[in-house]
Amino acid sequence: MIEAVNIDKFFGEHHVLKNISCRFEKGKANLIIGQSGSGKTVLMKCLVGLYEVDKGKVIYDDRDFTRMNFEQRKTLRREIGMLFQGAALFDSMNVEQNVMFPLNMFTRQPLEEKLDRVNFVLNRVNLSNVNHLMPSELSGGMRKRVAIARAISMNPQYLFCDEPNSGLDPQTSGVIDHLILEITQEYNITTIVNTHDMNSVLSIGDSVVFILNGELWWSGDKETILNTDNPELNEFVFGTELTSRLKK
Repeated sequence: MIEAVNIDKFFGEHHVLKNISCRFEKGKANLIIGQSGSGKTVLMKCLVGLYEVDKGKVIYDDRDFTRMNFEQRKTLRREIGMLFQGAALFDSMNVEQNVMFPLNMFTRQPLEEKLDRVNFVLNRVNLSNVNHLMPSELSGGMRKRVAIARAISMNPQYLFCDEPNSGLDPQTSGVIDHLILEITQEYNITTIVNTHDMNSVLSIGDSVVFILNGELWWSGDKETILNTDNPELNEFVFGTELTSRLKK
């Protein structure tokens, strides 16, 4: 479980995150949604430590990430997998080398053990016989699956996914969504997904937080999001003007 406790984040005079508190549960797909510029990406980067919070805490299973020193954070980051927007594979490395990259960085396993792990996670994302292909030889969906394999190669306890469906067609997006959910449940991972894709929300949104203008505006799940009376959330979900505006 990951908790954000009264988080504030400033960039100069701009107050980007305003006293945000929320909880992301283990074994669930926890989604952060919001319009562009709402602060959802900043929140994710604060949670993973790419940005330092100006106020508040980030707690990983009772461990205060915000108070850790460099070495402590380095140790914790071995428990974190990251799926970047656009997959972010290394163009100069083949699939096998891309997936093995975290193992080379964080472990001293023999090559044979690392290769076994690479093949295991590639099979888990339904890819085989692609080890020696280059990223340029893969489809967009295959690149995302390779990126997921790399993200889980270290058997993480926490998985962060930044816009995992960006640039994908609806059918492929659905495949990626359900793969993320399956892995989350199978390995009991705390997964946080940053998305604006409502198909993802309605498909895998076990827990959803809606960020608006840097504030936590609403929280719930895929079962309740369509029936909320929150006008700002309804505007985001349905892509329509607020009911109050329509009445004017």
